[in-house]
Amino acid sequence: MANRASRSRPTRPAAVASVLAAAACLLWQATAAPAAPPPPSAPDAANGAIQPPGPSLLPPSRPWDAVLVASFNIQVFGETKVAKPQVVEVLARIVRQFDIVAIQEVRSKSDSVIPSFVRAVNADGSRYHWVIGPREGRTVSKEQYCFLYDTNRIEIDAGSIGVVPDPAGKLHRPPMHARFRTRVIPEAMAFTFWLVDIHTDPDEVPQEIDALADVFEAMRTLRADEDDVILLGDLNAGPPQFARLGRMPGAAWAVAGVTTNTHRTKTYDNLIFDRFATAEYLGRWGVLDMQSTFGLPLDRALEVSDHNPVWAAFHPCEAPPARTPGPQAPAGIAGGPAAVAR
Repeated sequence: MANRASRSRPTRPAAVASVLAAAACLLWQATAAPAAPPPPSAPDAANGAIQPPGPSLLPPSRPWDAVLVASFNIQVFGETKVAKPQVVEVLARIVRQFDIVAIQEVRSKSDSVIPSFVRAVNADGSRYHWVIGPREGRTVSKEQYCFLYDTNRIEIDAGSIGVVPDPAGKLHRPPMHARFRTRVIPEAMAFTFWLVDIHTDPDEVPQEIDALADVFEAMRTLRADEDDVILLGDLNAGPPQFARLGRMPGAAWAVAGVTTNTHRTKTYDNLIFDRFATAEYLGRWGVLDMQSTFGLPLDRALEVSDHNPVWAAFHPCEAPPARTPGPQAPAGIAGGPAAVAR
């Protein structure tokens, strides 16, 4: 992994910081309630899932004790969009707010779009990297999923990158998955987790949301040593439409009661997890509204995307395990990772 040599011989300030970080992780692990749900609020009438109290503002700088994970459908993210400096500037500023950004709707025949964009993100000295999936879709219009992550704070398990097999063809664009780890010292205390990136087809939302319940269960059993699964993306549905996905034992989602599209009319984007297994969730979440955050008029915001980014905060240290992984995956969507482009 990057910077492993420098971490093996820390300077005196770095060594002190490492000791303090380890002590803070121990304190967190000792006090974290293994089966604690997100902060209490009124149950959702549709399925009884407990929701967090309301959107939080992003901190002015990313704190050490929170991992900020975001999802962003960058509408038709291709060569035309990256050729617009004013759009790239906004997109780069958005990415730098977060530790990991799951992107949907990369749509280009060229492989240069993401590398070009990451160079713009890193122009200020940041150290983001990316992994990108294969082109997927049943029509001539193909899309790719992508994860961008800050290598100063996050590591990726290179052997975990893949696409969820969908032998029954239930999903137009089967989700991409990858396993991440926070750069916490010692590594044994680091929060590790699956991210599963999805963009449902707007014409088949009920069927695809139903299939995502199978995806989630499959991911929970893919590795015996990993119980944290965060399904995130553009679901083209809000919590009232989650049905079987929302009725899974422990099901919780970050975004509720606010709109996520740029027109401020729909709730499409979310992060879904098991609130018992993923006790690292801090109950902080939000929608980065491009108009209010950057002072953009609606037409300028729509140049960037017809979706706003959504995010949630997780503790960087692994919480004590709350329970064993969920039931075995049902037939139809299961299996190990398939190779994807990098």
